[in-house]
Amino acid sequence: MATAEVERRRGQLAALSIAAVVIIVGVPLWWKTTETYRAWLPVSQIRELAKLQLQLSADVEVVFARGTVTPEQQKKVPLTKTQEEDHAVDEGTTLKYRYETKYRTATIMEEDALNKPTAAEADLALHMLSESPCGSLVIYVIPESSSLLHEDVKVYVGQRRTALLRVVAQMRTAKTFEQLLDCLQPHIIQVLRMMSFSRADIIAALSDRVRFHPGSKESVADSMRAFKSSPGYEITFSLLNPDPKSHRLHWDIEGAAQTYIQPLLMKMSPVANFSIDSQTLHYAVLGVNPRYDGSRSAYTLNADSLAHVINPVEARLGSNAASSNPVLNFLLYVPDSHHSPLYIQDHHKQEVPSNAFHSPRWGGIMVYNVDSSYGPEAEFPVDININMAKVMGVFLAQLRLLLGVQSSPPPPGFLVAPCGSTGLADWELDRLMWSRSVENIATATTTITSLAQLLDQIGNIVINDNIAEQVSNAVTSLQLAVAELDAGNLGFALQFSKEAILASEKAFFDPSLLHLLYFPDDQKFAIYIPLFLPMCVPILLSLLKIASEARQKRREKQAKKD
Repeated sequence: MATAEVERRRGQLAALSIAAVVIIVGVPLWWKTTETYRAWLPVSQIRELAKLQLQLSADVEVVFARGTVTPEQQKKVPLTKTQEEDHAVDEGTTLKYRYETKYRTATIMEEDALNKPTAAEADLALHMLSESPCGSLVIYVIPESSSLLHEDVKVYVGQRRTALLRVVAQMRTAKTFEQLLDCLQPHIIQVLRMMSFSRADIIAALSDRVRFHPGSKESVADSMRAFKSSPGYEITFSLLNPDPKSHRLHWDIEGAAQTYIQPLLMKMSPVANFSIDSQTLHYAVLGVNPRYDGSRSAYTLNADSLAHVINPVEARLGSNAASSNPVLNFLLYVPDSHHSPLYIQDHHKQEVPSNAFHSPRWGGIMVYNVDSSYGPEAEFPVDININMAKVMGVFLAQLRLLLGVQSSPPPPGFLVAPCGSTGLADWELDRLMWSRSVENIATATTTITSLAQLLDQIGNIVINDNIAEQVSNAVTSLQLAVAELDAGNLGFALQFSKEAILASEKAFFDPSLLHLLYFPDDQKFAIYIPLFLPMCVPILLSLLKIASEARQKRREKQAKKD
């Protein structure tokens, strides 16, 4: 009897020991080894970025030339004024435009530069004196009698960050300096909207974050034409020769790209990286059949059929699988001898002067007729040397549009200087940098907040240390970009915004985030129940038996006492 009691007691202690080991050691060890690793994220800072407050600051300098201010008015300069405009885009995005305007009189060297024969020479001379910082503007107020501008020209916009503003009659009647500034302010605002950031450009740049409703078809086309901001772009030039038996084409694409395209890309290097390649495709035909117009003795492509031209041709262009950058395609199509000459018509049935068209966020196509280069008795194949200056002039204009360089018509009385050999004025680059900075910040904040919401909602996604590092880098770069925009340092703001968008997209599209994304809890139970149930049932039954025996002994003791 005593031996049975000892064995029973030993069994109880063994059951209790096993249960204690399972509960104290086994369960915490299993919990720790099977938990999802989630590195720390700066959630509070990400929530602050969800409510984006951007301030765009630009430095403006207004310089009065000799004869534009009276001696009494000249006593008020130098003077600095700050103008701020607040715009609530939506409940989560606020914009503030800040212009710090400094008024002063021209120096002796600036007066000498303003005495040049032409406005272009004066613009160059002023640039040689001092180069304005990126994002800033200098407006020179010149007398009404100045020979730099024609009588019908009120404002001359130069190639750099300089504008010449002619004094108008209202300014001459101003007696005090404050009255002069009041008359001058509307003209300065016009120049700023032309040469600096504009509300329309900034709102379009926020399209990834804000839903906006453009007021016209033109604004819709402008917002959808340009490629989205990207760290790099691939530019491909393709020569399409549908009839190599008739035409032996020669094009110096390497020299033409170096002469016409490379200067523009070098100037736009702060915005993105670019690479250029070229190819020649034989027997490549358009996806539509041109119509013959007997009145013109030529073949035509109308505007409605242009949309069907791209898809068949695009299948033969190929793609660079090693790069994820957007591709800008520029196609030069030489019609075969049976469909020459070929002209593109607009919606009004008029021939397009450039004989080219572009497709938003894709590229452009130019039709190059060569039928006039040889007579009816020519022996085929005919050697054709393509005029690359004519071709690159068209492609350069299309490239500017596709990269987001706005070419809106100037206001009445404005004369805009030609872009020069680079194909891009300094102030046009600044406008593009403003838009790209805001677009990068908007895209990065949307990406990083979406990632934070996803990780918060799905708790079994692994957050590795490299993901946390990329998120932290993105948040830090975003904060620096916003601060630099606030300070008016456009170059640094663009650089930090590019780093932010790279880090945010690298974190968002990291493959490790998908490992446990589709691993629901019911599958966990299906895996662990067959493992733990055979072990837990005996332990649980033993514990229940021990508890039952303890209650039985307690009742027996209570009965003996009674």
